[in-house]
Amino acid sequence: MRIGDILVPAVVTLILLAGVYRGVDIVREFSEGAKESLTTVIDILPSLILLMTAVGMFSASGAVDIIANVLSPVTSFLGFPRECVSLALIRPVSGSGALCTLEDILSRVSPDSFTGRVASVLMGSTETTFYTISVYFASIRRKAYPIVFAGACFADICGFVLSAMIVRLIM
Repeated sequence: MRIGDILVPAVVTLILLAGVYRGVDIVREFSEGAKESLTTVIDILPSLILLMTAVGMFSASGAVDIIANVLSPVTSFLGFPRECVSLALIRPVSGSGALCTLEDILSRVSPDSFTGRVASVLMGSTETTFYTISVYFASIRRKAYPIVFAGACFADICGFVLSAMIVRLIM
């Protein structure tokens, strides 16, 4: 038996007991929390639909391959595998799109190859930043500042370049 098998039910039980001890109407509080969550989902749903549609169109149009070809001189200079450029372009926008791209890369090259390892490290060490920014700012009903996007892009680029450098050091 793992600790998580006991810990999660124990924490939930402690929260329920604390609520009963303090005289909180647990059902009402749960219902209000669920209602607030549904309101948040309704607020961010248009942004999510737009984002998923744009990613699908971007991938299907072949724009990823065109951009990868344009960036190949820079990426080859940095030692970044050409096969991973499409993953680097999709990852900040869509986690599921990036997962499909990773699967495609790993079906073409060995997972133990340099390219396979860079793709795996890149996938594990970067975030779907634009998706995350859109969801967070939509949930607080504010417009994202340009500096947020600049910082996110810088962090992504660092993650892409460092993924290749770290794999090269470890291999």
